[in-house]
Amino acid sequence: MKDCLKVLMVASEAAPFIKSGGLGDVAGSLPKALRAQGVDIRIVIPRYMTVKDDQMQDVEYLGEFPVHLNWRTQQAKILLKPGTVPVYFIENNYYFGRSGLYGYEDDYERFAFFGKAVMDMMAMLNFYPDVIHCNDWQTGPVCLYLKEVYRKMIYYARIKTLFTVHNLQYQGNFDKNIMELLDVPYSCYENGNIEFYGAVSYMKMGLIYADCISTVSRTYADEIQTWQYGYGMDGILKYRNQALRGIINGIDYQSNDPATDPRIPYHYDMDHLEGKQQNKRQLQERLSLAQRDVPMIGMITRLADQKGLDILSGVFDEMMRRDIQFVLLGTGEGRFEHLFRSMQERYPGRVSANIFFDEKLAQQIYAGSDLFLMPSLFEPCGLGQMFALRYGTVPVVRKTGGLADTIFHYDVQTKKGNGFLFETYDGNGILWALDQALAVYHQGQEQWQQVVRNAMASNYSWENSAREYIKLYESMQ
Repeated sequence: MKDCLKVLMVASEAAPFIKSGGLGDVAGSLPKALRAQGVDIRIVIPRYMTVKDDQMQDVEYLGEFPVHLNWRTQQAKILLKPGTVPVYFIENNYYFGRSGLYGYEDDYERFAFFGKAVMDMMAMLNFYPDVIHCNDWQTGPVCLYLKEVYRKMIYYARIKTLFTVHNLQYQGNFDKNIMELLDVPYSCYENGNIEFYGAVSYMKMGLIYADCISTVSRTYADEIQTWQYGYGMDGILKYRNQALRGIINGIDYQSNDPATDPRIPYHYDMDHLEGKQQNKRQLQERLSLAQRDVPMIGMITRLADQKGLDILSGVFDEMMRRDIQFVLLGTGEGRFEHLFRSMQERYPGRVSANIFFDEKLAQQIYAGSDLFLMPSLFEPCGLGQMFALRYGTVPVVRKTGGLADTIFHYDVQTKKGNGFLFETYDGNGILWALDQALAVYHQGQEQWQQVVRNAMASNYSWENSAREYIKLYESMQ
């Protein structure tokens, strides 16, 4: 690796400051692994109103400057949170002083402002990275502005961009009238670089203008080049195939360790699994489930079709004919929230529907459950199955995206495999895989603990993935 490779990680969220999903986890944890391997990496995110005050202690004010979006001018304040990985916040209350992260009518303007502010921030800091690592549609304008505006300036000319797709379904497509506000040549739209079925697409900005594209698993990199998973972008991704890489995400193994995790009541490791059973009993008590030695299925998810809830809902009653308990944690579409609440009423003492999000409870579900269900229609990477593996909770998943790259079907004869998979996207697939898992569970503790230990022996820490990112960064120089 060349001396002090410099990377600026640009994202719309990053844990522990603010996160709505997997992107926040990745943007918060990957830089730590890269820094540990000698990369001078820094993070920049918006300063949302919902970032908790205790996360903003020791923050330094570095300065501010005007950002011009055609006729509108807004100030960008730059704040720095020092640490192992420095984190810059771009503060502007007009755009980010709101209760939510996304879903506003002016999202196109908010993230155009953010993109331009990122570009101008580098000049203010005199920090010009070798690579700007952009993430998802909210950062597409960074790739556009660098190539169409800033590359004419000497310090920006050699900067390369990597654009990582975390979920292609969310694209940031807006009315073409926003071209005036973007303040880039209209030819960018007319030549098709950012035009997408008559709209302006921030996702397409990243896919077209970035020097390299990555996504969060090898299988998903292949899947998004097909019409089933491409959401209209498959032709673009086929066109840019040579620039596309799939690198699996990881999780932070230090803060997610069942032997030390302060969020779970009983600690354990793969050689001493007694604590896992104690966590299960504690979880049953907390959630008013019958305290019996019965297989417990955990599910921590956004309540949406993508997560396989449409096929699960069709076979839920059939699933509950088995002697099992089911624990859900998550929020999302109202129809699914209603479904699981009604299932809790229908199966008292057996189903617990927690229609909210609580990080501590999430860890206790990972630690206390026997099985972890992810019947996803598509799953770019998936982090839930990685957390489950780490805590010895055996995944039952559909073979797609990152789930296909991380979970391997358990074979009773060879005693190899770390979970159970099904391929067909229907309720019968869920039931088949679940029955495979339950059959092993009921063969006795010795057989089941073999699967649990296989799960815990799987290694999806960031270390290996960070090395792949470094190779990719260097190949772009």
